[in-house]
Amino acid sequence: MPGASLTLKPALDAIGKAIDQRFDRLLPVPEDSRARLFEAMRHAAIGGGKRMRPLLVVAACDLFHVDRERALRVAMAIECIHVYSLIHDDLPCMDDDDMRRGKPTVHKAFDEATAVLAGDSLHDLAYDILADAATHEDPFVRLELIQALSAASGPMGMAGGQMMDLVAGDALYDLGAVTRLQQLKTGALIGFCLEAGGIMGGIADGQRTPLRGYARDLGLAFQIADDLLDVEGTEAAAGKALRKDEEAGKATFVSLLGLERARTQAQMLIDQAILHLASFGQEADLLRAIARFAIERDR
Repeated sequence: MPGASLTLKPALDAIGKAIDQRFDRLLPVPEDSRARLFEAMRHAAIGGGKRMRPLLVVAACDLFHVDRERALRVAMAIECIHVYSLIHDDLPCMDDDDMRRGKPTVHKAFDEATAVLAGDSLHDLAYDILADAATHEDPFVRLELIQALSAASGPMGMAGGQMMDLVAGDALYDLGAVTRLQQLKTGALIGFCLEAGGIMGGIADGQRTPLRGYARDLGLAFQIADDLLDVEGTEAAAGKALRKDEEAGKATFVSLLGLERARTQAQMLIDQAILHLASFGQEADLLRAIARFAIERDR
């Protein structure tokens, strides 16, 4: 059986191309003094990255036969939020990174003020996309998408997890605290990706339990894999600096569990994530492949 990375490569290539094309159309550089801002947004958003979150949105929408173009609009929105968060995370006041996705971070390629504005603008663009009737004709569906993404990216989600991460070097986090941190910082947006499929597919809230279980287990496994790559990977493959958590004295799944236990835990979580999809047929094969890829990747 081929590895998940080989199985998933065509889908990753296709989603990467689709997202880049749409960002190119959405962000033409104007011939006025805003040009630098648009260039910075394009620098961050076009090219590079796994595009895992957009692919998860499309895969979740495929479960319910959602129109592909509509699914891609939601995928664009989640990628806008993800890219904005990377721009801000890389700033000197946060993680102070020089490289992202194999190229200079936005504040290095441009300047800090432009980076802040580029992140802010991508954040706003996400909700502009979701609020547009082209995403869905039903305003209540659009509102539910906006509410779900707001919850996943704000203080009860990604931003809250980032705050926990900022103080992690001064805190004695145990396994429960690290799990909570990552469920917010990484898992909340992954959760939105699956929730979005149910929302777009018209699936009642009470019937989305398998999607939420899959997202929860995948999100934790994805982060454990990131922690393993931070120890065992190469910066050339990752396209960013590694081993910064260890240098900052932050607790991670690897530092708390050790390499082998962390690897075993990640595999168990992936097995559980796939079990959550047992009620689906071939339409869930892409989600199954994504789960396997989460712990086989090299970046």
